[in-house]
Amino acid sequence: MTKDIKLEKNLTKKEVVKKDYIYTIGRRKESVVRVRLYNNNTSWDGVSVNKGDIIVNKKKADEYFGIDAARVYKEPLVITGTENKFAITVRTQGGGMSGQLSAMVLGIARAINDFDKEKYRKALKKKGFLSRDARVRQRRKVGMGGKSRRKKQSPKR
Repeated sequence: MTKDIKLEKNLTKKEVVKKDYIYTIGRRKESVVRVRLYNNNTSWDGVSVNKGDIIVNKKKADEYFGIDAARVYKEPLVITGTENKFAITVRTQGGGMSGQLSAMVLGIARAINDFDKEKYRKALKKKGFLSRDARVRQRRKVGMGGKSRRKKQSPKR
């Protein structure tokens, strides 16, 4: 009888697993980006990630997006003064480069916000990094010649 009670107690207990990262999602157009923000050095699918590194789909962010885009995706880190404080890993899916880049900025900003809301939220909110851009591609309409806004050509006479 006492063994049954002990078993029930063990089943009702929920184990809380402490993650060593903050997980957020960023979206833009058709792109979905999953961001993990680590507070220390780590390895991710065989790639070592040190503080200050941003890895996108197992490549350095500079290789994936190009050097010109570094200014864009590092902006939330620069504004909060956390450039070399975190190791960041990113998985991108869907869309094109521009949509993925914007989604990544949103995901990084959300992760920094979740790390310390009191300290970073005001700066991120002021620059508009915590709001999702809801614009998406307009759907194709019937009778428009295959485009969303095109009209069929009318005869001259």
